[in-house]
Amino acid sequence: MDILNGKLFTAAEATVLEDVIVNRRDVRGNRFLDKPIEPETLNKILDAALHAPSVGFSQPWEFVLIEDNQVKQQIKDSFAAENEKAISLFDTDKQPEYIRLKLEGILEAPVNIAVFYKPAGKPVLGQTSMEEVGLYSVVCAVQNIWLMARALNIGVGWVSILDPEQVKNILKAPAENKLVAYLCLGHTDGFYTSPELELLQWEKRKMKDTAVFYNTY
Repeated sequence: MDILNGKLFTAAEATVLEDVIVNRRDVRGNRFLDKPIEPETLNKILDAALHAPSVGFSQPWEFVLIEDNQVKQQIKDSFAAENEKAISLFDTDKQPEYIRLKLEGILEAPVNIAVFYKPAGKPVLGQTSMEEVGLYSVVCAVQNIWLMARALNIGVGWVSILDPEQVKNILKAPAENKLVAYLCLGHTDGFYTSPELELLQWEKRKMKDTAVFYNTY
């Protein structure tokens, strides 16, 4: 068997991937529909996560799927407390805009996914000098979730205004696990043509000539 005989993709297929990447969006609670995600769709999304690259093929991820409304409400309460703290961190002119933003969809989304990093407990190839690359591997899984979901027209929102230790306690996560992402998934009434915060002029998109350097800074 020729192990180098892996699939090659056409230019048309590459264009589809480019479209998925460019049209990926963060979906908030006011966009989710009251409609369950089909099991086969959810399985495709999870399979995409499991095929993410990882340092030393360590695959240091674990996923908690949350559909129970009581559990969601506990997570929502954590969000509310953290969100109240966050308001004062922004400039006075930004605070009214911040308050108006719908920053999560914990209760509205039919499925929440808590994504955890689970340390290997032993040396991992490629992780001996930079321990944090294990966490980066889990972020690659999050990106795969987001891109596959977008390709299937499922909305995803990443909720980061949470106390990670509270979330761990609510979900009874092992002590060594680290919360990397809390995602809300569901069908949506539509996708914005550009990121919502770009449309609201909260921030401007960083251009290539300000972010890419050659050989040195």
